[in-house]
Amino acid sequence: MARKKKILIVDDERDLVDLIGMNLQRHGYEVLQASDGRIGLELARKQSPDLVILDLMMPGLSGQEVATKLKGDPQTANIPILMLTARGEETDIIVGLSLGADDYVTKPFSMKVLVARVGAVLRRKAIVENSQPVLNNGSLVIDQAKHEITLEGRPVSVTPTEFKLLTALATARGRVLSRDQLTDRVMGAGVFVTDRAIDVHVTAVRRKLGEHQWMVHTVRGVGYRLIETPEEVG
Repeated sequence: MARKKKILIVDDERDLVDLIGMNLQRHGYEVLQASDGRIGLELARKQSPDLVILDLMMPGLSGQEVATKLKGDPQTANIPILMLTARGEETDIIVGLSLGADDYVTKPFSMKVLVARVGAVLRRKAIVENSQPVLNNGSLVIDQAKHEITLEGRPVSVTPTEFKLLTALATARGRVLSRDQLTDRVMGAGVFVTDRAIDVHVTAVRRKLGEHQWMVHTVRGVGYRLIETPEEVG
């Protein structure tokens, strides 16, 4: 019998946490609950959930701080984060994505939508984990089986979404992928995100590639492609 996927819900609205938990349990998930960021962070480290549903705005240790700590800790860096936010403004969504969140839902939301988003994030994670090929782009090596990326032999720490982004670009073998194509491959088909969501993830990836950030090349008006040498930019 397959192990139940474990979902950690971190939100200071207790009634909402109970409602989300009840709906997830109905769909076969094991649920952990935390009413503040500090407790949520401790549970994530001790219980290693398959996904964290994290409220962006909380008193004390905020969702932003929790996300930063989760993604900065090798023990929890690969746990997907579904961000909840009471605001639908693009800037708040971009903040969440830039911190490493894999998806977001704005309050108020339909429980059916939330459960669907949870399933989509977990399926994307499973696809990456079950893929076998090792992809090479010059000195950049993407090992999908181990979920590891190295650049000139040195490990590159990326979020699950950033890993999927680089994998999609590497799989395209130099072809240009539009933002819509990258959204489908990275976030999942039919998932609505702002036009700038992919740009935010690309910026984060480039920052982590350092002096090799030219590898992720912008094709103006079209999208992005992965290149092996700086000369290909011209």
